[in-house]
Amino acid sequence: MTITWTLRALNTYFKVADYLQEELGETVVNNFAVEVEKVINRIKETPNMFEASMKYKNVRKGFITEHNTLYYRIKPRKKEIELLIFLDNRRDDKKRPNLNNCRTILSCGK
Repeated sequence: MTITWTLRALNTYFKVADYLQEELGETVVNNFAVEVEKVINRIKETPNMFEASMKYKNVRKGFITEHNTLYYRIKPRKKEIELLIFLDNRRDDKKRPNLNNCRTILSCGK
């Protein structure tokens, strides 16, 4: 399956990384980046491994760390996994994110 990033996923990924850099330092940011890559690779192998959203069709909630969550959408017909948004559970409000306006801007390999 191809991994694609929405603009919102890119923005929120860097928002989380910037926060980690400012508050916890370079080592934590590097660990976050490594964990994101590991989770994306696992999702690529087994797209349905994480909890399904009750509200959004084909959307799943994956855990990067105990403090960071990734929402992604599976597009089976296109054989695509679309990364929607990264959340830092310590900082972001606890409301469920609105995932309706995520647009794909970057495609990464098959």
